Amino acid sequence: MVAKKATAKAEPKVTAAKKTVVKKAAEVKKEEVKAEVKTAVKKEVKKTAVKATVAKKAAAKKPAAKKPAVVKKGVQEYKDVINWKKWEAHNMNWLYIEVNAGDLMTELEAGVNNIKTVTEAMLDSMLEGDTFIVESEKASTKLTVRYYCDNLSEERRKYSEVNG
Repeated sequence: MVAKKATAKAEPKVTAAKKTVVKKAAEVKKEEVKAEVKTAVKKEVKKTAVKATVAKKAAAKKPAAKKPAVVKKGVQEYKDVINWKKWEAHNMNWLYIEVNAGDLMTELEAGVNNIKTVTEAMLDSMLEGDTFIVESEKASTKLTVRYYCDNLSEERRKYSEVNG
């Protein structure tokens, strides 16, 4: 008997047309995978956006945190500032200073409406001889007083005592 040699499996002959079909199939699979990845990414982005929107809405629905109460300055604090300004002008040998209620309030408490306290302090700080530049019946930011600083002795009477 004649012994036949065992040969490795013979590979089928692949034609050029079959090779291009195989390559195209591989490319199609890659494109499908890419498309699936893109849609997965889009879905994830949408989920994140939805979560962010829900979080914003939830934050908006919460009752607004209470703002801390503004502590307004009192009459005495305004009087102290006015008297300091008067003494400062006196030390510089100025004859008078003019103080406007709106400017004084902005200087000490910007953004706070405390005009009644300011006008009360300004009127209480007036001494005999001080005059109104702009007078108003109501508490107003337009109130302007000229305080004379040449004589700040404690013997001077208050404006309210002299003019009733």
